[in-house]
Amino acid sequence: MRIATVHRARMTAQAINGPVRLRLPPLANTAEYAVGDWVLVDPATQQPVRRLDRKTLLQRRTEGGQAPQLIAANVDTLFIVTSCNDDLNPARLERYLALANEAGTDPVVVLTKADQVPDPQPYLDQVTGLQRGLPVVTLNAKSPEAVQALAPWCGVGQTVALVGSSGVGKSSLLNTLAEKSGDEAQLTGDIRESDAKGRHTTTSRSLHGIAGGGWVIDTPGIRTLHVSDLSTGLDVLFAEIAELAPACRFRDCTHAHEPGCAVQAAVAAGKLDQTRIDRWRKLLDENRSNTPVARGPRGNKTTSLPGKRR
Repeated sequence: MRIATVHRARMTAQAINGPVRLRLPPLANTAEYAVGDWVLVDPATQQPVRRLDRKTLLQRRTEGGQAPQLIAANVDTLFIVTSCNDDLNPARLERYLALANEAGTDPVVVLTKADQVPDPQPYLDQVTGLQRGLPVVTLNAKSPEAVQALAPWCGVGQTVALVGSSGVGKSSLLNTLAEKSGDEAQLTGDIRESDAKGRHTTTSRSLHGIAGGGWVIDTPGIRTLHVSDLSTGLDVLFAEIAELAPACRFRDCTHAHEPGCAVQAAVAAGKLDQTRIDRWRKLLDENRSNTPVARGPRGNKTTSLPGKRR
């Protein structure tokens, strides 16, 4: 079976013949499961026996949290949903891209509410170039044409997940992809005109079948996404910096002031935008500050946050 919902004290799964409420064994910790996980279930007790190995895992570290929060598992494509209004924030989109890269999922930026602006091209221009080869799709989340626009990633056996701020149209897009209406439809909410912020209408993660044979995982809106626990996600996002770094004179070059820096040379030659360097450095410092490190003697190590760089 495949995990469809995860709550504090209960879980549901999708079986061949429909949804099933799983019976949790004593002292079971639902935090160890993610929506999208595949599990072996005892047919006699409806208890999960074993979680199968994950192909991909989306997770984030919340402020003050001891362990990463699991977002979704076995996701092939991450739809990073934003809208053609003031919600669009390239720096925030880069955080989602780093998350997708680290998990090994393919990111796609989905620009919703394209029908509500005279021309979506200025919004498209803000997103194009954030990462090499990044697909960007503009659409109306409530239109049946959205299904065709996203069809390349929603085929049989494919799993996509929706992430983004509240009010950008994730629930509307889910209802369109999964052909949900009436009582089955996910609740949708309006946004405030003053700041384009939305209210949380989706409160938990859930798995839904797509009419074309794929699966979609809906997630609650994320107001703040902290960068942490990244090893390769930033290198993929800022590939042009990662590729120049080996040509620097010093192996530990910070690309800020060292002589013989290939990255700063590219900036001076107009081949690299300084704002990209600034955003890369900010995320790199944040990742170092938020990623726990092991300290102490062998066999008695403890993990703690390293704190801010000085």
